[in-house]
Amino acid sequence: MDSTWALEIMRKAPYITVSFTRPDGSAYGVPLSLASVNDEVWYFHCALEGDKLDAIASHPEVCLSAVTKCAPTIGPKDGSFTIQYRSAIAFGKAELVEDDEEKVLALRAICERFLPNHMDAFDDAVSRSLARTAVVRITLTSAPTGKRKQYDKNGDEMKYGRME
Repeated sequence: MDSTWALEIMRKAPYITVSFTRPDGSAYGVPLSLASVNDEVWYFHCALEGDKLDAIASHPEVCLSAVTKCAPTIGPKDGSFTIQYRSAIAFGKAELVEDDEEKVLALRAICERFLPNHMDAFDDAVSRSLARTAVVRITLTSAPTGKRKQYDKNGDEMKYGRME
């Protein structure tokens, strides 16, 4: 599936797993609540220290993976055990945001995505926690790609970008 489709999956996913490389070279993947302000820049927040920031300091390259509409199913025509899903993968470069204005912009995007009905409390929450909150910017280094397994109403698998 094309990058426009993949970006939509990333926007809809309840979380995106971000995979890092630790300083010792070992892998570290963690599901995070990311939000974007445009199609190329994604943000998450975290503590001021820890595995994620240690990994970014030594290996800023990351991989993002998102999945939606994941449902075990029986293949309608062949009875196979399978899973219907929609997924996206993207690669990017992660870096700690130092500028307070950008941090607030990022935190606002995250809150608007996950708690849109509570934005009236945003300014107070940010004023209390900005100094003790790290924000990480991930800039995509290539367009994301998508993949899916989905059946149409006739039970045929929709392959090669075919839409309903």
